[in-house]
Amino acid sequence: MSAPLAIVVYEHLVLGNQLGNKLRDMGYRVTMLKEPGKVIEVAGKEKPLIVLVDLDCTVTDAVALIGQLKHTDGTRHLPVLCFTSHDDKKRQEAAVAAGASLVVGDQAILHQFPHLLDQVLQVE
Repeated sequence: MSAPLAIVVYEHLVLGNQLGNKLRDMGYRVTMLKEPGKVIEVAGKEKPLIVLVDLDCTVTDAVALIGQLKHTDGTRHLPVLCFTSHDDKKRQEAAVAAGASLVVGDQAILHQFPHLLDQVLQVE
């Protein structure tokens, strides 16, 4: 059996790489996407366990991207963990309304990553 796959959609190189390394250390295969427009195609084909999205992306509307994931047959079931460096409550609420499972700050995701990942992956 192969390791579970996580897709990380990121714009900020350092944080994206740190998350990728943490996931690999936890036994995940990781697909890093700097081109958010490909996430639906890649997720539909590769069947990840989770998608992590940089809510601060400037090349795309991350909230709309989450909505697309949640309205596409092959990806709507995927948990989405968003991370952000901004304390923009409206944007965070919009991400949750679009279907994000959880939105956390950059520092929280780095320091509490295993716990946050477990929380998002819990089956109800």
